[in-house]
Amino acid sequence: MVAAASDLQFVMPKLAQQFEEKSGVKVQITLGSSGNFFAQIKNGAPYDLFFSADVNYPRQLQAAGLLEPGTFYEYARGAIVLWTRKETGIDVKRGLPVLLEGEVHKIAIANPNHAPYGRAALDALQKKGLYKKIAGKLVLGENVSQAAQFIATGSAQVGIIPLSLALAPALAKQGAYAEISPADYPPIEQGCAVLRSSKHKSAALQFLQFMKSREALALLSQAGFSGPSK
Repeated sequence: MVAAASDLQFVMPKLAQQFEEKSGVKVQITLGSSGNFFAQIKNGAPYDLFFSADVNYPRQLQAAGLLEPGTFYEYARGAIVLWTRKETGIDVKRGLPVLLEGEVHKIAIANPNHAPYGRAALDALQKKGLYKKIAGKLVLGENVSQAAQFIATGSAQVGIIPLSLALAPALAKQGAYAEISPADYPPIEQGCAVLRSSKHKSAALQFLQFMKSREALALLSQAGFSGPSK
């Protein structure tokens, strides 16, 4: 049972399929916000693996003795983009200042209280001195998937979402994106580990090893993730 951050929603099923074909082990994926998973795991949720969009959540679980020793590591780094539906006519290539335009009434981001990409979005807005000017336009998704859904369905004209979602076939066909400079927000370091309470520890360790393989890293790269710092 894999608890995976929502930025992995399009690539994790591909990773799981490859692993299943190699190992014969069935992978059950649950997607959501990293902060919510962190709270659930602290309260005993029966996951085997945790893939967080913020390396600090598994780091805290490690400090609390809730991870299998030696399994925690940074598996990737994420990126954020400005995304809109093509039909809006909003030129996201102009960057974050386009959010000040009159035709932008609602801006979707993930809830920064428990979604690392939401925090990165706020950091970028503050870095550019835009947050106070557009705060009233913000609509918060429970996670990045919901934030993207707000834009895709027209509840928001534009938003800040992970590059991994913007590259997914459904959204790539429907919208346009522009990357936000990595200099405008702290690195989105993503961490994973096997939980100490796992009831399928051998299989979980196999999956973690597979995630370090050449084919798994290639899938992550294709999905818009860069390699970890180490």
